[in-house]
Amino acid sequence: MTGIGNARILICYEGIFAHEIGTIERPRLLILITNDAWFGPAAGPRQHLAQARLRAIEQGLPMVRVANTGISAMIDGKGRITNQIGMGQAGYIDAALPPALAPTIYSKLDDLPALSLLLLCVGLSIFITTPRWIDPTDKTT
Repeated sequence: MTGIGNARILICYEGIFAHEIGTIERPRLLILITNDAWFGPAAGPRQHLAQARLRAIEQGLPMVRVANTGISAMIDGKGRITNQIGMGQAGYIDAALPPALAPTIYSKLDDLPALSLLLLCVGLSIFITTPRWIDPTDKTT
């Protein structure tokens, strides 16, 4: 195998926004480079890692997450961490790149199904809550 193919590079907070990942050509992997030092030892680095795992699952692509003080990890397309360096630890990972999975529904349709459902719910709520006027002179009710 010569090379790893196309990669989508994400820097810091780009990794938490799903719409930042979309590209015309589907990459072979995602690479997230981040500086989690400003989070300190709080929950931030772990939350940032969890969001990176979600991006890998959404796209069905492996992700290499590189953090200077946070948690560096190799994540497969199902969101499983296959190897990692813990928070505040120095080192490197020499791990095989997990295979990319078939394109997911989300990677093909983006937010369209969720937005359609939201619009349907808003429309139904407007229809259901519209007052129905009752004729006070009508004796049939």
